[in-house]
Amino acid sequence: MSRVVVHASGELLAAAAAARLITKLVDAQAERGEASVVLTGGRTGIGVLEQVRRSPARDAVDWSRVDVYWGDERFLPAGDPERNETQAREALLDHVAVDPQRVHPVAPSDGEHGADADAAAAGYAEVLAAGAAQGSSVAVPHFDVLLLGVGEEGHTASLFPDTPYVRETERTVVGVHDCPKPPPTRISLTLPAIQAASEVWLMTTGEAKAEPVAAALRGATPEEVPAAGARGRDRTLWLLDAAAAAKA
Repeated sequence: MSRVVVHASGELLAAAAAARLITKLVDAQAERGEASVVLTGGRTGIGVLEQVRRSPARDAVDWSRVDVYWGDERFLPAGDPERNETQAREALLDHVAVDPQRVHPVAPSDGEHGADADAAAAGYAEVLAAGAAQGSSVAVPHFDVLLLGVGEEGHTASLFPDTPYVRETERTVVGVHDCPKPPPTRISLTLPAIQAASEVWLMTTGEAKAEPVAAALRGATPEEVPAAGARGRDRTLWLLDAAAAAKA
């Protein structure tokens, strides 16, 4: 069952989501001694990380015991300003005491796999599998919370409507080619990997997102609206501003 929370503005959404995220990570560490988060890019996703950085409660989290992953990545050279990793580091990760060994970025296009996006995707799948719990049905680590955005056509992570990538059922990570939005090549978690997360939070703002949000909440198929397939095992949370929620 999805829960919808509507905020008056994108700025309030980012601040409230940041407070919610800090609490979630603190609670996970109290329960298990560690926590894990899957980050997203985009204006809202990075805005949340900036709000976490500014929060007085930021250091309630033991950042050295947080595992950090990404739901998708633009397949660009290391340090490119358009990479989600670059933006996340600037917004938050460079400002808190994360353990570098627990930060797991997707390989860049000039990294160990070169310009082969499919090899980079397979490499990231191996990273996820290495952290998977024994006996887990999907070869990914325990994700306490997985953050996602929603695009104007309903895409989430880098899974776009009516593509083979949104229909993938076996692999946990795919190289995505010929994206309708630049850059054309990306790496993305698949729906089975996303659905393995304990909680999935879909965060989006703006009037242009109202139709795909409403369609997803009305029960559209993931092929039609990929965000409709983004569900957490324990909880699915839609965090919207008033404009994005207008048709829901």
